[in-house]
Amino acid sequence: MFEDTHEEGPALVAACTAAATHRRDHHHDDPVTCHPHVVEVVHLGRRALTVCHDCGSDTGFLPEREAEALADAHRNRTAVDGAQPLGPAA
Repeated sequence: MFEDTHEEGPALVAACTAAATHRRDHHHDDPVTCHPHVVEVVHLGRRALTVCHDCGSDTGFLPEREAEALADAHRNRTAVDGAQPLGPAA
């Protein structure tokens, strides 16, 4: 039987959560993205992962409020021009 060490357990859960989120269906037939981009915040305990399904990028796990702020900022920046990458809130 496989047993996780204390250090491996949370990292493995976080990696699987990020991989599953990136695999969610949100594909376009052409190179046009949504305006604003489809951004999802996935909570895992007190931390959260912000994923942009249009950019195919994520922030990694951050404090919940920071992840939510990045999601809102990314949606606002991409409402008109979807060329903005997922990044720190201004």
